[in-house]
Amino acid sequence: MRHALLTLLLGASAVVPANAQELRDLCPSRPGLGTPPCIVDNGHVLAEVALGDWTREKDEATRSDTLLAGDVLLRYGVDAQSEVQLGWTAYGRQRDKDRSKRLVDRSSGIGDVTLAYKRSLSRPVGSGLSTAIQPFVTIPAGGAAIGAGDWSAGLILPVSAEILQGVSLQLSPEIDAAVDEDRDGRHLAYGTVIGIGVDVSDSINAALELSAFRDEDPSGHGTEMLLAGSLAWQPSDAWQIDAGSAFGMNAYSPDARLYIGVARRF
Repeated sequence: MRHALLTLLLGASAVVPANAQELRDLCPSRPGLGTPPCIVDNGHVLAEVALGDWTREKDEATRSDTLLAGDVLLRYGVDAQSEVQLGWTAYGRQRDKDRSKRLVDRSSGIGDVTLAYKRSLSRPVGSGLSTAIQPFVTIPAGGAAIGAGDWSAGLILPVSAEILQGVSLQLSPEIDAAVDEDRDGRHLAYGTVIGIGVDVSDSINAALELSAFRDEDPSGHGTEMLLAGSLAWQPSDAWQIDAGSAFGMNAYSPDARLYIGVARRF
């Protein structure tokens, strides 16, 4: 009996670490422009927070600076193949300057709420050839400063594939029913993000991305194109600290964007 009890205890002590190691690699949506196909572990929450996110847009007449803080995305693993998401921006401030008259207009407020469901189609851990589907809807809970003013919806089809050891190709085609510029009604918008991710070390990943989105707004059509780079450091299996930047490649795009944030798995 004593030997049997000792064997059971030793067996249990061996099983606990093994189960603890069954969690998937940490896979936040941050800091890239695209959407990863990986799924959060069943029963776990992944909280992603943009501590600061600044964007500048300018033309011959005006210059706009937008600062977001507390842009939160909560992802919860429903089962081994799917997750639900809740996104919300706690604070945003916009500063618009008339460059000829030197007049400045400032506004601030909270952002809209985004609800999403992501279902893995292959390899929910995100390794090898991984694919998923992610429908989402945005609820107009925000103010005039950074809120869209009406509901919108869309569909993303994230794909990633390992092309070399430690090097992956990422693709995020998307189609949206986007809110009109006058904040009433919707129009078609579509595009994709394509990127290359490189594991610099066991804890550091770098990414280079190109984003192109066509916007069919009734007030004027245009294609936004961005070139972005980001760096993510995971000091532990549950934490990530990241930073990134993006730069516009044509007149329809923001001139520059800089952002920094963290992610934590619970």
